[in-house]
Amino acid sequence: MAQSFGPRFSPPARWNQVSPASTQDQLRLAFARWSRPDRIRVDNGTPWGSARGDLPTDLGLWLAGIEVGIDYNPPATPQDNGVVERSQGTAKRWAEPQACATPEELRERLKIMDDIQRGEYPSVKGRSRLEAYPELASSGREFTPAWERDNWSLESVNRHLANSTGRRWAGATGYISVYNRNLYIGILDKNKHVYVNFDPLACEWVIADTEGRQLSRQVASEISRERIMGLAVTNK
Repeated sequence: MAQSFGPRFSPPARWNQVSPASTQDQLRLAFARWSRPDRIRVDNGTPWGSARGDLPTDLGLWLAGIEVGIDYNPPATPQDNGVVERSQGTAKRWAEPQACATPEELRERLKIMDDIQRGEYPSVKGRSRLEAYPELASSGREFTPAWERDNWSLESVNRHLANSTGRRWAGATGYISVYNRNLYIGILDKNKHVYVNFDPLACEWVIADTEGRQLSRQVASEISRERIMGLAVTNK
């Protein structure tokens, strides 16, 4: 008799608690198996999207360091990511999560069903997807722990971050928040909107008013190899 979800195992509750570090671990496993993609498409929720939706999240910065770009799916438009949404529906039907008692059992079922769908199920003129598109088994872009250690690039992060602009409100005390760190721009510039950009050469935050006048420059101490690799850019 099939088991139903009990208090010990509720997939929605578990998925909502997935940490950035756990996501990073799973991406490393996926990249080691399939190699690094050029880009990945993600939604705007945790851990990908930030509350403001302007500067990259910790995970986004880490991916930039291994030269993997991110395409954000527009909010509330799953149809724009139809292939993935349909794939998730297929995985749900085939793996039957309602019959699993633990996350480990569901994980094993998903792996088995994924292997069958990719490697055995006749979907392209009688051939499996893997037979029809063998080049998709690897992008040719290497990824191993040793490769990441030797090739992760802060310069790539800096170039990526330089293309982002954050909009902030300087409150009554003249402070703004960047990655949850308060930066003081001056009491004379209180109660106004400002823009935050990153100077990749100086590794500094450049704050300007809405007319483009520079108000302040602050050392971007959180943009470092150690902080990004450890997903510790955001001051929690």
